[in-house]
Amino acid sequence: MGRIYYLFGKSSCGKDSIYQELLKDRELGLKGLVLYTTRPMRDGEIDGVTYHFTDEEGFQRLSKEGRVIESRTYETVHGVWRYFTAKDEALDLDGSDYLATGSLGAFLATRAYFGKEKVVPIYIEVDDGIRLSRALERELRPENRRFKEMCRRFLADDEDYTEEKLAEAGIEKRFVNDVFFDCLEEIAEYIRRKRAADGYQG
Repeated sequence: MGRIYYLFGKSSCGKDSIYQELLKDRELGLKGLVLYTTRPMRDGEIDGVTYHFTDEEGFQRLSKEGRVIESRTYETVHGVWRYFTAKDEALDLDGSDYLATGSLGAFLATRAYFGKEKVVPIYIEVDDGIRLSRALERELRPENRRFKEMCRRFLADDEDYTEEKLAEAGIEKRFVNDVFFDCLEEIAEYIRRKRAADGYQG
């Protein structure tokens, strides 16, 4: 039985970087579950790798086909952006383990869709001051400079990731990303132990 290991946490917690590094680990052999978004592509992002980039029409088409597993809509200072997970022919939980990244809400919806035993939470935590510093460093780049959106996301995270919501989701284990490669190795070892307990033979 395959599983989806689901990375999530507040913005600028490092989940996207951890996601990319874990996918490079040949021993783990995880496949990426690439999410969809209607937001514009950022510098350095690759369609089909970072996200599947689409538009509102594409979202509505997939929704009508019954292929949207979960979706989130954000009223940003740049307009309405959607992030969503869609079931496609590449997703085969009978034969592979997957790695995904998203929000707490996206994790819960994915777990509800596939079942609790098939979706494993990996919650990444970082001090708010460090997160804000990382976010500001990114937005200071000439190609970004979306400061209002940065502030909106930072404040929204306080509401989206309350201790009450984390407790309701059954989140007990937390991975603190103060030192990137230490956190990365801790997560990789956690996945290895989970798979060993399942009798994984990959």
